Amino acid sequence: MTNRYRRIRWMAAIGATMTLALAACGDDGGGDSAGSDDPIVVGISLPLTGDFSEPGKGVQRGYEAWAKITNDKGGLLGRKVELKILDDQSNADRVVADYEQLIGSDQVDLVVGPFSTRLVVPAARVAEEYGMLFVEPAGAAKEVFEQGFKNLFYAAPAVANDHYNHLAEYLLALPADQRPKTAAYAAMDDPFAQGTAYGLKEKLAAAGIRTVVDEVYPPNTTDFGSIAAKIAASRADIVVGGSQYQDGVNLIVALQQLKYQPKLAAFSTAPTNPEFAAAIGNKTEGILSPTGYTQKAPYPSNKEFVEKYTAQFGTAPEEDEANAYTTGQVVAAAVTAVGCAEQGECQQKLVEWVRGNTVETVVGPLSWDETGKPKGAHMIQQWVGGEIQIVLPAEAKEADLVYPKPAW
Repeated sequence: MTNRYRRIRWMAAIGATMTLALAACGDDGGGDSAGSDDPIVVGISLPLTGDFSEPGKGVQRGYEAWAKITNDKGGLLGRKVELKILDDQSNADRVVADYEQLIGSDQVDLVVGPFSTRLVVPAARVAEEYGMLFVEPAGAAKEVFEQGFKNLFYAAPAVANDHYNHLAEYLLALPADQRPKTAAYAAMDDPFAQGTAYGLKEKLAAAGIRTVVDEVYPPNTTDFGSIAAKIAASRADIVVGGSQYQDGVNLIVALQQLKYQPKLAAFSTAPTNPEFAAAIGNKTEGILSPTGYTQKAPYPSNKEFVEKYTAQFGTAPEEDEANAYTTGQVVAAAVTAVGCAEQGECQQKLVEWVRGNTVETVVGPLSWDETGKPKGAHMIQQWVGGEIQIVLPAEAKEADLVYPKPAW
């Protein structure tokens, strides 16, 4: 273990504020933290301001719903769950400082991840240095799983490059005269957004669908006029946006203004947002997006989540909220099974339990490979008849996929 970790344990041992907690987990030598009256404090850094603030606030609501529902049932190990949330301002340096503070100074019992691959990777390095379990809701780019992390687990069905697998299969199975021949791609300079778009691009390009536009734009881009003009001028059969929220909205509006009418339009994340339809003038029909979550999912805990989340916040949960809630479910399952929740040896027990087990969640059963990558696949949803519905795969569909898409 690192010198920093040993220093933390020494500080905890002499700190008066930690006396009760240490006593509670020291009686049987097994790290059992049940019986303490102190809350289990979960440290989180989230982008509540800055480029990722819109989905960041959704993740915050998901974590808050998990804490409330858990506490209403008596908490974990008979202790209340308390969230300590810091604003990393969508900044990678800030997220590092936040997790240093949460683990090293604030001595939280557990940590969970932020939003966005760009913030998950540096945050995970801090968590790993301190030996902490790190379950995260939004670091889906392949680079997350190429870092050699031993303590990280992504709490969603699939990684970014696999989000569009079902859509690629559908398009490539079309008769030759119906299959798209050209494609335009525009992606935010962000590992998740690019991974989602380029995962589809790789599969389509390998099958002979020619790329005619390939644009990457900075996260703070607001004017999409020139990118939209290139896409419209290319007359690409399909357009794929590697987007978060506002960038996806702005690009779609710019394409609509140019009267560009693709046969297929797919955008990551943005179409799942509850404000999306109004933001693009309710011209949603036919727009596609991958999703790891649907409010109608039959999984046992999902009905409770939807009902109680809606009662708490006044609207039904979307994917960002569900992924955060799922993160909480994974951590809770490990804590309950292992019987502890504190820094130290307990954390490695939690890591080993997650690595070796399947957890039932609101997005279905989750299990992971040795890199922390989930072993599932995303569904494909489409705006059909004024609402967003699952269209792929066939066994999960709520409506038939519409292709070519209607004019927007």
